[in-house]
Amino acid sequence: MRTLIVVPARYGSTRFPGKPLAEIAGRSMVLRVADAAKAAADIIGDAGFVVATDDARIKSHCEAEGVPVVMTPEDVATGTDRALAAVSALGVEPEVVINLQGDAPFTPPEMVAQVGRAALDFGDDAATPVVRLSWKALDDLREHKKLAPFSGTTCICGTDGRALWFSKNVIPAMRKEEKLRVTSGLSPVLRHIGLYAYSLTALKRFASMPEAHYEALEGLEQLRMLEAGMSIRVVEVPPPEVSISGVDTPEDLALAERILKEKGLV
Repeated sequence: MRTLIVVPARYGSTRFPGKPLAEIAGRSMVLRVADAAKAAADIIGDAGFVVATDDARIKSHCEAEGVPVVMTPEDVATGTDRALAAVSALGVEPEVVINLQGDAPFTPPEMVAQVGRAALDFGDDAATPVVRLSWKALDDLREHKKLAPFSGTTCICGTDGRALWFSKNVIPAMRKEEKLRVTSGLSPVLRHIGLYAYSLTALKRFASMPEAHYEALEGLEQLRMLEAGMSIRVVEVPPPEVSISGVDTPEDLALAERILKEKGLV
């Protein structure tokens, strides 16, 4: 097995306890993410997937549905750390570990596979997807940030396809935006999607490092890698059909279910 997709599923969310077991249109969130992980593993080939949890209820729920699941310590700090804990618990040594967040049930399997393949093919420390925003999408993001300034992450990358920086601000700044809007149908802004494929060596190194300066300021753990001189491959992907990035609250859950019904996906 060259690639392992790990779905971290922690029970004790502050804003939404028991979130992985919450149902969206009759199927639990953790099972929806596991479905995406399985489909992505099938696309990648020579790949497996597992749910990594800290709670016996989630473990039993997955086992009842035939979903691979492994118990990890309750005190694991982040989903990234839980992904590494799952690798250790399974006793495997994959080349690439994909951290597919357990609260992102609408992540397209093709996107997961594309990022996983990039990590295998290019040999960077990690790979992660971005979506190039239309001008309308950029306007919507700016408007949203007036109410929630730390919602939505943007990225700039070099000509070699590697990330230069990530920020909760909208980057890059554009001095001649009016001209760009006339000459280009898409903006130069890349919105980051929180999905990561790590080489196992890089994942172990990342987990062993303390929180970095800009990581703490921005609240973005990927900056720890950039501050340490590690390389992150940026993979530009099409906008997902369901645009909600994650389910953090019961309100998000209701929105997700409404979107699915509107699109005829339930």
